[in-house]
Amino acid sequence: MTLAIIGGSGLTELDGLVISEKKTLITPYGEPSADFVVGSLNGQKIIFLARHGSPHAIAPHKINYRANLWGLKSLGVNKIIAIAAVGGITANMYPTSLVIPNQIIDYTYGREHTLFADDNHAVQHIDFTNPYALKLRATILQAALQKNISVCEYATYACTQGPRLETSAEILRLERDGCDIVGMTGMPEAVLARELNLEYAAIAVVANWAAGKTTGDISMAGILHYLNIGMRAVKSLLEEIVKSNAA
Repeated sequence: MTLAIIGGSGLTELDGLVISEKKTLITPYGEPSADFVVGSLNGQKIIFLARHGSPHAIAPHKINYRANLWGLKSLGVNKIIAIAAVGGITANMYPTSLVIPNQIIDYTYGREHTLFADDNHAVQHIDFTNPYALKLRATILQAALQKNISVCEYATYACTQGPRLETSAEILRLERDGCDIVGMTGMPEAVLARELNLEYAAIAVVANWAAGKTTGDISMAGILHYLNIGMRAVKSLLEEIVKSNAA
């Protein structure tokens, strides 16, 4: 079994990864965000992909999600842990929190969101009741327990178009819809993984309060400060997942 880690903002490389090779692929859907980094972490094979490219340069709505997921599948990946930076909406989603979302609502538009878009494929209606793989979520939660890392076990992720941040009115709307966190990369990544029969789960790091949830403007300096703190916990959690060989 091969585990892939997709790194978002704040995680463009993985500490401790012993790199054996980098694979450059051209897929039926074009070029992926970056080379696929193949290596080992704690003796276990890992494939790492920087979602926004390396260096971080691809905006959320410009990411070639189809190429990224197809490429991982072609390299033998069957499980994906996606790392994402998000804004906190509800009261317990404060900056530096780690969140393991269990639901998602898609507010994006204009993105290539399926592998079955052309006339050569029959219409596919995949089940997406639980957008994150239950067993893989359980693996992450068990690793957090073993490592004594506090995580929020349930949350609904609102995926917005970006790259701009949301207005305070939009955040109020998302909260009324039942969303707890907001980010820009959760879709169509999650559904493409499902179309490819890949187990997929996410670890979200709350980097800021969403618009209108605190006084003043949202600053990049503040986002980076909290993101760096949260990412240290993410790296420790990933090491525990691999060390336990649970993945």
